[in-house]
Amino acid sequence: MPIKALIFDFDGLILDTETPEFRVWQGIYRERGQELAPAAWGRIVGGAGADHFDAAAHLAQIVGDGLDPVALRLRNQTESDALVLAQPVLPGVLEYLSDARRLGLRLAIASSSPHSWVDGHLGRLGLLDRFAPIICADDVPAGRTKPNPDLFVKALQVLGIRTGEALAFEDSPNGVRAARAAGIFVVCVPNPMTALLEFEGEDLRLGSLSDLPLAGLLARL
Repeated sequence: MPIKALIFDFDGLILDTETPEFRVWQGIYRERGQELAPAAWGRIVGGAGADHFDAAAHLAQIVGDGLDPVALRLRNQTESDALVLAQPVLPGVLEYLSDARRLGLRLAIASSSPHSWVDGHLGRLGLLDRFAPIICADDVPAGRTKPNPDLFVKALQVLGIRTGEALAFEDSPNGVRAARAAGIFVVCVPNPMTALLEFEGEDLRLGSLSDLPLAGLLARL
């Protein structure tokens, strides 16, 4: 069955928004003599459809000195957003997008983040018009983001294709589980944060999209 579309995650796959956020939380934890374990944070990386870990509430609970979770979240958001704005598009992404267009493949996004976040960054990076559809948390029922398959199922429906006609690209265990639950061949491309996590179920793993050109990937299938 020929491949007709590529479905990309956004956070951590196109733009590494995940490593900055985790590192800021690590710094906040360490200021208070605590460690934020990658596995704990990884429970919600890529989607909080199966877990609701809250780093601010967790730190306030274990420290117990009257920390304000709201203030902690605001600080993390302010500092991590500044770091995200300095991040380039991840290696190999632009080449994959150009090659997909040359090969006549459609490009979609399935992200657990809201449109306000994904569309805003894609527009800033000049990539918004490369993808259609863009399926985000706003487009599925509450609580049904990754690792649930709903985002991918919705993308397939809008694209009008079957599971065997798409490839999914993911960077997190939650994303891999979601793509596999939707029955889609999934290529795992961890970023520095998610590389610390345990994966299972991916069909292929790459250190970076620059490791294997799109034509080479398609030739492997």
